[in-house]
Amino acid sequence: MSVFKNTTIVSAMTFLSRISGMVRDIVYSQTFGAGPLMDAFFVAFKIPNFLRRLSAEGAFSQAFVPVVSEYKVKRSQDEVRELVGGVAGTFGFALFVVTLLGVIAAPVLIFLYAPGFRVSGDRYDLAVEMLHWTFPYIFFISLVSLCSGVLNSYGRFGAAAFTPVLLNIVLIVTALFAAPHSLKPGLVLAIGVFVAGLAQLLFLLPFVMRLGVMGLPRWRWNHEGVKRIARLMLPGIFGSSVAQVSLLLDSLFASFLMAGSISWLYYADRLVEFPMGVFTIALATVILPGLSAHHAEQSPERFAATLDGAVRLVLLLAVPAAVGLLTLAGPLVTTIYGYGEFTETDVYMSTYALMTYSLGLLGFSMVKVLAPGYFARQDTRTPVRVGMISLGVNIGFNTLLVLPLARAGFPAPHVLLAFSTGMSALVNSALLFRGLRRTGVYRAASGWPRFAGQVLIANLAMAIGLWWAAGELRSWLDLGGWERALRLGGCVGGGAAVYFAVLWVTGVRFAELRRLGAGRGN
Repeated sequence: MSVFKNTTIVSAMTFLSRISGMVRDIVYSQTFGAGPLMDAFFVAFKIPNFLRRLSAEGAFSQAFVPVVSEYKVKRSQDEVRELVGGVAGTFGFALFVVTLLGVIAAPVLIFLYAPGFRVSGDRYDLAVEMLHWTFPYIFFISLVSLCSGVLNSYGRFGAAAFTPVLLNIVLIVTALFAAPHSLKPGLVLAIGVFVAGLAQLLFLLPFVMRLGVMGLPRWRWNHEGVKRIARLMLPGIFGSSVAQVSLLLDSLFASFLMAGSISWLYYADRLVEFPMGVFTIALATVILPGLSAHHAEQSPERFAATLDGAVRLVLLLAVPAAVGLLTLAGPLVTTIYGYGEFTETDVYMSTYALMTYSLGLLGFSMVKVLAPGYFARQDTRTPVRVGMISLGVNIGFNTLLVLPLARAGFPAPHVLLAFSTGMSALVNSALLFRGLRRTGVYRAASGWPRFAGQVLIANLAMAIGLWWAAGELRSWLDLGGWERALRLGGCVGGGAAVYFAVLWVTGVRFAELRRLGAGRGN
């Protein structure tokens, strides 16, 4: 099955996840606004969520899928079953220990991740109480990642991509029907995270069992495959998720800023993650098993062709997404969040953050598809070195510029945090790309100058149209909810029509896109 078709399947499932996630955030913003309670909840949820992306979706997936794919190509079914059972038992026990330590050390973790909360004790105490319930999410979702890795290695992408929908459904129900009627609404939201993680794991287990490769979980630290996955994971814990480290640093620095800064950055980041999740992360999920198989089969030509096709698809869709977020930032925030407890100030502050985050969207997206070019070859060291450089850029910018300007009275210092995160992602992607080119792993196919020019022209045309259609933000704030939605839908639909029409006129044929990954995927 082609990369394009598999990506379409994952994108469709992920689209449901992002839509339900958007509904969840709308419920949060209208019910609880952007005050101290949500600042505390977002920090308590971000800690296990960060660890999920760092270990489960990041280092573990990038180490586990290549090894399982290699076993599938070169070993017997029984050996694959033994590997999966050994990883489940060893990894599961380690996760249990980490989870127990995390719950016990909740006060320390909140201090480390949001030291500014100590200035206002209420936010700190509330976040600690919430973390006792949200931290076990890392245990459940990491086991979900193990199940997803097995399914993806066998070309079963749909069920794993659907599991985040369950998270959002549970959190929506909790926020709508349980938390508002509780004396401790924040604690109820945190318990909802715990329940959601358990629901995701129980949903996915039957799909894995039907494959017949889930061996009995056992402690198998000496197993050759388990040891290799562990060795690949250790450096990959940092290298695969520098973007997440940068976003977490945003929260750390934002905890020293005015109340609401963490929430403004969160709501903006959620809108940036929408196009990334629907396409870029879906594409990265699909190409990793294929790249791993090509590497195991010693087929560098197919490896390079798959990677080149993925880069083209990202350029084709990530750039217009960034342009759309930049030009429609105000209308998006107003239409999606601007009701109830979400004030006009919250709208403007979140809009500024979204506009700034959009500048780094291409960098975020490219990292997602370039990193598999290293991990599929079981090279986790290079992304670590690159990640350290880009993270240093982020920390240096925040330390030397953001905090001093905040103390000097800069009106929206959280925007500088978003800018720093975006620029570090661009640095990260540029260095990863250069490394793949210099080693000959990535070889550009013919037609790149013409293709880049076509994408550039189409984006310029769309940007002009969207800028004219968006108008002033004040005009959106004066509209009702349905009027905003209809106008925004017209802008998005019209912008997409202009973009793809210009691509067509300049010679891009979408049948060619469907063939970019044909025969090269899993």
